[in-house]
Amino acid sequence: MFKKVFGKIPKKSSKGSENREQGGNSRSHGVATSKNSDVVTQPGSSKTGNSSNSSLNAGQGQLHSHGNKSSLPMNENSNGNFNSYEALPAFRDVPNSEKPSLFIKKLKMCSVVFDFTDPTKHLKEKEIKRQALVELVDYVSSVNAKFTENVMQEVVKMVSVNIFRTLSPQPRENKLVDGVELEEEEPSMDPSWPHLQIVYELFLRFVASPELDAKLAKRFIDQSFILRLLDLFDSEDPREREYLKMSLHRIYGKLMAHRPFIRKSINNIFLNFVFETEKHNGIAEFLEILGSIINGFALPLKEEHKLFLVRILIPLHKPKCLAMYHQQLSYCITQFVEKDCKLADTIIRGLLKYWPITNSSKEVMFLGELEEVLEATQPPEFQRCMVLLFRRVSHCLNSPHFQVAERALFLWNNDHIVNLIKQNCKVILPIIFPALERNTKTHWNQAVHSLTLNVQKIFHDLDLDLYKECLQKFEQDESKEGEVTAGREATWKRLEEVAAKKAASNEAVLISKALPRKSAG
Repeated sequence: MFKKVFGKIPKKSSKGSENREQGGNSRSHGVATSKNSDVVTQPGSSKTGNSSNSSLNAGQGQLHSHGNKSSLPMNENSNGNFNSYEALPAFRDVPNSEKPSLFIKKLKMCSVVFDFTDPTKHLKEKEIKRQALVELVDYVSSVNAKFTENVMQEVVKMVSVNIFRTLSPQPRENKLVDGVELEEEEPSMDPSWPHLQIVYELFLRFVASPELDAKLAKRFIDQSFILRLLDLFDSEDPREREYLKMSLHRIYGKLMAHRPFIRKSINNIFLNFVFETEKHNGIAEFLEILGSIINGFALPLKEEHKLFLVRILIPLHKPKCLAMYHQQLSYCITQFVEKDCKLADTIIRGLLKYWPITNSSKEVMFLGELEEVLEATQPPEFQRCMVLLFRRVSHCLNSPHFQVAERALFLWNNDHIVNLIKQNCKVILPIIFPALERNTKTHWNQAVHSLTLNVQKIFHDLDLDLYKECLQKFEQDESKEGEVTAGREATWKRLEEVAAKKAASNEAVLISKALPRKSAG
């Protein structure tokens, strides 16, 4: 059910997101160890286990008893093999009265973290833990009594031990092959995903459970926990980022006291990304969450939310890697316009501020987003920015990159935008007429040429007198430009002749008449 939340929000495409069963081989865990490392004994056994100092702390596995000595032992002998990691009874095999205590014991048992960099090591113990995690997921999903404080604490501890570790990403320097940047590389898959996935599933169902008291839960899922959760969004594994996205969205929805802190923390990540690093793997997932949050904003919009638009979302158009998250960003932007149409002028001016001049692929994306914004724009806001806007559109129409020119001409396929243009034809046509004329005469692409003729016909049929007036002014400007060009060529010819005559001597060449200059305006 929780997956329907993001049903209408654009999702980041990923080659690895469809494969949820296969692990990679490029990242390993660190182990978050507890200060309590008491030796624990198995129920019904008199054997006492000794904790291993170096191998367990290095990531082989450590059991966190948190002062409870009635749980499960864990010994590791000199050969590096666990000899006391035994499975606990299944929930179906114990009476209902013993299930809560068994639940706690299984949580403690699953606080052992194994090293997955060596797939041949501790196979039995890993399978025992996996089965225990599956049972915990089923128990959390079917429990019909409120979670106690002790249970909440143990769940959060177990989840923290397993998921919070130092990410070891591959080097992020741009790799070039024959001068071409490799933008799409295979994501790094975490080899411990067979366990991590079940831990995330457990946590997701725990947070979503109706048996979770939000007032109590916020004491354990606190700001420190949330910050560490946000850090994990930089994981290269798209499967993990998907679970993180759903988990954070659930926390935001259930623990209302943390909402301002979550928004502020995500804003800080965005600011660091835009103005410092331009490197982060989870921007698209953050924007998916924010798209859902923005959709739920009450009207009128708070000043905080408008500042978020101006200071965070609009500057997110600046990084070179915009393509990685543009679909989600565009959704958030259009949500603001639909919430408050008066923001259209602010958004369009923001797009023009960060408009890419030398990156054609980004320019195509900007034009697509611009169309979505204009589709929700009303005439008063359109009139405030139309001069600046169509000066930029005019440059796009004449772009030698056919996709840019073609995308700009596609604006006239949108009925709402055409109506806005028609209402302000006397202002817009003089701005773009020269670009349209040059396209019909000189543009190399036949599709652009045909689309330009269609746009010209719209203006011709709309206001013939204005069209003729613009054509006459264009011809006059072209004539003046031709005179200026001819004068410039004549001057250079004179310079060449004088320079040829003086070539044999070292005399300086003086030209009495100044070079002609094109008048400004």
